[in-house]
Amino acid sequence: MSGTSGTSGTPDIFDARTHAIAKWAVPVVGGLIYGYWAAAINRDAGPITGWNILFGFVVAIVAAAAYIGVRKVATLLKRELHAVLWAAFAGIAFGFLYNQTGETVLRSTLMSLAVAAGVFAVSFYRYYTHEDAEGHPDTR
Repeated sequence: MSGTSGTSGTPDIFDARTHAIAKWAVPVVGGLIYGYWAAAINRDAGPITGWNILFGFVVAIVAAAAYIGVRKVATLLKRELHAVLWAAFAGIAFGFLYNQTGETVLRSTLMSLAVAAGVFAVSFYRYYTHEDAEGHPDTR
């Protein structure tokens, strides 16, 4: 074990190299899973085509880039906006996949708003209880 992480006193069982690898592996693997999922829904049990594969890879690249962007920007924001940004990301990601099923835009929007509201509530609670008003980790 490499000791404790930061000022929180929680154990850090991974070294700096593992964290550096995970920093890029999580968005890439997550993007590939999301892209595959979107392509599978879009294909609707039909044959796998070149356009379907291209669609999956484009979605994977956009999803990974969006996740990396949100992760970088979110840490600069205060807790309220931090939670709003993650809620918007989750709502948009869910809404895009839900819309691929052929549902109406209205239903996709309503479902996305419900998901975003849930993500906002959970993330705001987490940031409110673990950060001060400026967004710095709470060191009580």
